[in-house]
Amino acid sequence: MSTAGGNFANAKFSLTHVKWSEHSTGLGFACLFILATIVGWPNFLTLGNITNIVKQSSYTGIIGLGMTLVIISGGIDLSVGSMMAFSGGITIFFLNLFPPESLAGTIAAVLFCLVLGSFCGFLNGFMVTTGRMAPFIATLGTMAIFRSLIQYFSGAANILSKSKVYPLFGPAEFLKIPVPVWVFLILTALLHLLLNNTRFGRYVCAVGANEQVARYSAININLIKLVPYIITGFTVAVSALLWSSRINCIHSSGDGNGYELEAIAAVVIGGTSMTGGKGSIIGTIMGAVMLGMINNMLVLGGVSSFLQQAARGLVIIAAVLLQYKNSK
Repeated sequence: MSTAGGNFANAKFSLTHVKWSEHSTGLGFACLFILATIVGWPNFLTLGNITNIVKQSSYTGIIGLGMTLVIISGGIDLSVGSMMAFSGGITIFFLNLFPPESLAGTIAAVLFCLVLGSFCGFLNGFMVTTGRMAPFIATLGTMAIFRSLIQYFSGAANILSKSKVYPLFGPAEFLKIPVPVWVFLILTALLHLLLNNTRFGRYVCAVGANEQVARYSAININLIKLVPYIITGFTVAVSALLWSSRINCIHSSGDGNGYELEAIAAVVIGGTSMTGGKGSIIGTIMGAVMLGMINNMLVLGGVSSFLQQAARGLVIIAAVLLQYKNSK
């Protein structure tokens, strides 16, 4: 009898000492999923709807994966939306130099886009590290530059692809799962391993937590802060490829608008600290899907589309307040 009582007491003790803050993202995801199921019943739980949510979330979620590393390192990138339109638009210009049926030309354009996006990210990181500019100011400037350049080169018009091969990639499916979702999951796995199982990942967290201490530990601060911006440029290019191949064009003035806020929101909701030093790639993918669920829930519930931004804002504020409470 005493043994049973002791076991009950120990179980009660362990429950009261669970660090619920460490599981706040998962709990929030579960609660939101239940709420969305109730509001959108019975359409929400259909396979087609769930697949569509993840697919729509993947475009900004992929960008959010790179943004996670930038924010953990103590930076931020406001240029990702404009960078997406710029890299995607310039890539289509490059693609149109090849014959419409050219597979080799399409492959060359894909590689070109990845290099271009990474270079744009490098420019941001270079200004932050070597130029000693505040990340907010540096990327605010490049946000305007990238958008202005692609509008100038295109005459503020849509940039249409002439390729017959390129548009086959974006809408494609593998095992009945859209290609963007596969890319999202693969990049999530790779960057999760990079952050949690490599020396580089540990250095990123160390620099974001306390740059001065990291410098005293002989960590190459500039390199560790530069690489996340390059990775973010790469993920922006991936998202630009997936999006532009889906619609076979780039809207120079509209595509990518608000993507920086969507990506940052996914990162924050996923539990990454805006002050740097800690974060989670898995949390970011959950944050991106949560934003998708909110939009989907409001649509299925017949709520005005104008309130979607308000709902998203409330979720972001709640996530930041929860971070602040847990840090006290």
